[in-house]
Amino acid sequence: MELLNVNALKKYFPVKKGFSGEQLWLKAVDGIDFSIEEDKVFALVGESGCGKSTVARLVLKLTTPTSGKIVFAGKDISELKGDSLKTFRRSVQIVFQDPFASLNPRKTVFDTLSEPLKIHRLIKKKNIKEACIGLLKKVGLDPDVIRRYPHEFSGGQRQRICIARALAVNPKLIVADEPLSALDVSIQAQILNLLQDLRKETKITFLFISHDLKVVHYFSDTVGVMYLGKIVECAKTDDLFHKPLHPYTTILLAAAPKIKIRGSELEVKSGDVKLKTQNSKLKTVSGDVPSPIHVPPGCPFHPRCPKRFEPCDKIVPLLKQTLDPEAKGRLVSCHLWNPY
Repeated sequence: MELLNVNALKKYFPVKKGFSGEQLWLKAVDGIDFSIEEDKVFALVGESGCGKSTVARLVLKLTTPTSGKIVFAGKDISELKGDSLKTFRRSVQIVFQDPFASLNPRKTVFDTLSEPLKIHRLIKKKNIKEACIGLLKKVGLDPDVIRRYPHEFSGGQRQRICIARALAVNPKLIVADEPLSALDVSIQAQILNLLQDLRKETKITFLFISHDLKVVHYFSDTVGVMYLGKIVECAKTDDLFHKPLHPYTTILLAAAPKIKIRGSELEVKSGDVKLKTQNSKLKTVSGDVPSPIHVPPGCPFHPRCPKRFEPCDKIVPLLKQTLDPEAKGRLVSCHLWNPY
């Protein structure tokens, strides 16, 4: 069943007026659509500044959208008030990018984990400590750390505490906004395995935001590729990595770094290590990302696209199912696949 549905979502931020006196707008999110089913992981990927984190704040109702609709569990979140809003806050939790900045340095682990339990009155006061110990065990931490402060932990341990805090209220959806990017590679693997185990155990739905394509390939069920505030391609993870359709997606996947060993290429894919004997240069997207204040006419990617042709700079392609019978069900915003 569908848990979250985002329809025509936009978020424009006002910026200083230009010399002409005209009001200018930064188009952080510019009309996106996606949905997430229960017990599934939907990943948003794209270059820095494409609007991924803004989407997270909109879904969490931390920012008011300029237009569009976000429906969670059948209810429009813009209409939630009072008890219904409190229920929503309990049902949707977030794991932030920086585990140190998201923890109060003046509060112990017990204070951090017990606070949501007290706010939502989930259990009796006498059972709170036992519940906090249970949360620590669930994320692989020793119960003895319950009276310690954030500065006494490593980055990976802090992120485990943040995950435990998110799990405290038994949420239906966790928004994970770059939860691994501030951690060392070895610690990233531990946290990713923890999230995978928790997902299997609790059946929690994830909106997973990341720029690490290998992590996305391993953890997600469906991927949405964002560029300049828009989703340009949306498909099941295996389909997208096997055959990307949009030119931006193709270049983005080709630009993922790979480890080279004495002229060979070592690629890690879903836990399997494969050695490639052919050398290939790292592909990159030519040109700079256009300003989200002055978005190019037509397809926003056309100034950098190696496959652009006549209508690309005039007509905005819609995100819709491609007509290609071999890519049935794939959503792509490109004139190559969906002639105007």
